Amino acid sequence: MKFISLFTKTPQHQRFVYKPRFYDEQKEEMMERENRIRKEIERERGIVSETDGTYRSRIAGSFQAARKRSKPSAASNATLIRLGILLYLTVLIIAFLHWGKPALYSIFVFIPVYIYFKLKK
Repeated sequence: MKFISLFTKTPQHQRFVYKPRFYDEQKEEMMERENRIRKEIERERGIVSETDGTYRSRIAGSFQAARKRSKPSAASNATLIRLGILLYLTVLIIAFLHWGKPALYSIFVFIPVYIYFKLKK
């Protein structure tokens, strides 16, 4: 059973407030024209101003270029090693079910080979 609290306020309904906006199409086109003309004048005078749009596009482009230049990651190599170990363990379990304990002795061959490749790097 819920007791009514005297010390806290109950939540009120949120009201939807709609404020219409006025859009002047001619004024918007005029502002775009003025900005374009200002940029052309600055280019002619040799004043180059960095805008957010060009700066962001250069950053995005440099990340893509760096990704293309980078070497293949070691993650693909690690995935291949994990797949090989998983395949070996699967074959080992099947061999154990078929031949029994002598199949488990192959672990003593696998462990030194694995350690050799780990220490080789």
